Amino acid sequence: MRRFLPLNPDAALLILRVVLGIIMLYHGWPKLTDLGGTIEGFAGMGVPLPALSAIFATVAEVGGGLLLLVGVLTDIAGLLVALDMLGAITFVHAKNGFGADKGGFEFQLALLAMGLAIALAGPGRFSASRQV
Repeated sequence: MRRFLPLNPDAALLILRVVLGIIMLYHGWPKLTDLGGTIEGFAGMGVPLPALSAIFATVAEVGGGLLLLVGVLTDIAGLLVALDMLGAITFVHAKNGFGADKGGFEFQLALLAMGLAIALAGPGRFSASRQV
């Protein structure tokens, strides 16, 4: 089949890593700067072990986001993101159905898939670790 764009998995991984890294940092930074409020919020949503869960989410989102941006330890970062999103889906969003417009898990599922894809594919050539 004819392709209209040249095949470039390294560029695709760079785009995927940078976008996911920015999204994770955007959602993780408020957790980091107000961990107490995050713990209270998690407790209010019925997340089990809210303090531990809030710390994990913060590490996964801020730490994982930074690692993804740089392209280092992307297998670990991708798995952290995937587990974080699995928790968000399971404990918060699944009860609302699929659609993001109703608080469902559509967005979190996309982030989970992005994290797993990066964990499985690696960072690509355009990364600090320069692994293929």
